[in-house]
Amino acid sequence: MTKQELLKTHFGYDTFREGQEAVIDALLAGKDVLAVMPTGAGKSICYQVPALMMKGITLVISPLISLMKDQVRSLNQAGISAAYLNSSLTQGQYFTALRYAKAGRYPIIYVAPERLTTEAFLDFALSADIFMIAVDEAHCVSQWGQDFRPSYLKIAEFVAQLPKRPVIGAFTATATKEVREDIARLLNLRDPFCTTTGFDRENLYFAVKTPKDKYKEVHDYILEHPDDSGIIYCLTRKLVEEVCGKLIQDGITATRYHAGLSDEERRNNQDDFIYDRCHVMVATNAFGMGIDKSDVRYVIHYNMPKNMEGYYQEAGRAGRDGDPAECILLYSGKDVVTNQYLIERGQDNQEMDMETWRLVRDRDQERLKQMTFYCFTHDCLREYILKYFGEYGKSYCGNCLNCQTEFEEQDVTEEAQAMIQCVKESGQRYGVNVILDTLRGASTAKIRQYHMEENSFYSVCAKTPVYRLRQIFNYLVLEEYLSLTDDGYTIVKLTSTSRDLLEKGSMLTMKMPKAQELQKKEKKVRRRKSSTAGELKEQDEPLFQKLRALRTEIAREEKIPPYMVFSDKTLIHMCILKPENEAEMLDVTGVGRHKFEKYGKRFIDAVQNL
Repeated sequence: MTKQELLKTHFGYDTFREGQEAVIDALLAGKDVLAVMPTGAGKSICYQVPALMMKGITLVISPLISLMKDQVRSLNQAGISAAYLNSSLTQGQYFTALRYAKAGRYPIIYVAPERLTTEAFLDFALSADIFMIAVDEAHCVSQWGQDFRPSYLKIAEFVAQLPKRPVIGAFTATATKEVREDIARLLNLRDPFCTTTGFDRENLYFAVKTPKDKYKEVHDYILEHPDDSGIIYCLTRKLVEEVCGKLIQDGITATRYHAGLSDEERRNNQDDFIYDRCHVMVATNAFGMGIDKSDVRYVIHYNMPKNMEGYYQEAGRAGRDGDPAECILLYSGKDVVTNQYLIERGQDNQEMDMETWRLVRDRDQERLKQMTFYCFTHDCLREYILKYFGEYGKSYCGNCLNCQTEFEEQDVTEEAQAMIQCVKESGQRYGVNVILDTLRGASTAKIRQYHMEENSFYSVCAKTPVYRLRQIFNYLVLEEYLSLTDDGYTIVKLTSTSRDLLEKGSMLTMKMPKAQELQKKEKKVRRRKSSTAGELKEQDEPLFQKLRALRTEIAREEKIPPYMVFSDKTLIHMCILKPENEAEMLDVTGVGRHKFEKYGKRFIDAVQNL
């Protein structure tokens, strides 16, 4: 079959997405590839289609057991023989899988990097006809990436032992220029075809909020979206337990995931979320890589992550089906302190020497600063993300909170100068709260302990609301009039530009949200639509719910996640086309020949018998 025929037969799509065909053609021509494609762009198609067209085996090197299982299960659903080799198999299962692999039963085999140099796997690999090695989550090979895994360094060693060098494809969703160069070098890619299809996910809505009560913000949001699947990311295990416990107590079907749970509980909780038995997953960043649940409609970060790479990867788990989804970050100053602690104490990689550890720590501190600036900016959030990854788009996207908020330029010179003078007079020894409490004239234990009531600028901003003082302070950090350092705890320091604001007499203005009463708008309503399938009409909502119920019924029968039957996008397209026969059903996006034979008649009957 041609690549187009394979795409339609097994995956149900009529055309390739941006960048896919060029990568496929390069691999088929025997060229190495380095592809940076955002979550949901269809990276797996790029190596699965060539694997089915060429003789020999494709090894897919993947970092997580859950990712392998998910991918193999999806391929089997599409009528493609595939297997995985990892520690979840018993010894008997592992050797049986190797025996079948030697017999040529599997064109695609997923393998953990730790397995590559084991005696049993090498014995298989040295005698197998390996056409291609696809390295998934390739950023894991770089210590400058956000998920460095030393086991990925074994890949080049493994390839060097093979009697014939296979073509190598490296795939990742997020990688800076530095990380991309590291990937190419450490995997020994030969004159690779390099492509970056763009980091923008137009279907994602971005927002940063600073609520007084984070839990209430999350609770109310979930109640407004009761039928949607969502992920709540928390920085610590303790916070995961606290938030999940409260949600369950309030009657919400939530579950949890973090490294402190047993393997069995993590697996069961993950399955509850994937199989739609629980709509809400509360988790640390230990959850998510390789979870191909396409219908996650929102990702809420309860805390600010420590870098933009991690944030965008986690936020990108929303809306993988291309339908509208929301990515909301709830920021507070404590998040910065917690992240600084994690950076200082979290470098437990035994393979790093002290010099490298310091370099990585300094890099992580700089990334944390850039992540903090994201939370401060009043400019387009999408534009900030794209610039971070080296792309430049519109300065107004229309699909982020900042672009939908009305701002006005306000003079903040007086407050800004008072902040700088207060920091200067106090000897640059205190944290943010002490400085702001001094300016507003608070009488706290720390103010009295440090004698800050004697500071010349005590209470000079007493009439300025606390939230406004924090906005101005954040702006001064963003524009580098002030800096934050970690000397055991976060303290405020002057910068080389601090003096300019005091001595040059220039006016400082910043964009500030207009008064709250001027901004009361109707709540944003997310419509069920798809960029390829179209928009679901209100009168078709009952049919959509009927098809979802049928999908759930089939999923339970086959013991697979509902999205592996058909995605929401496919169900929406069915509602629009209302197919009456095989030919019309095969015109529905996501319906290939194999799935039509398994499910087509039941869905045609459901459409026609509403």
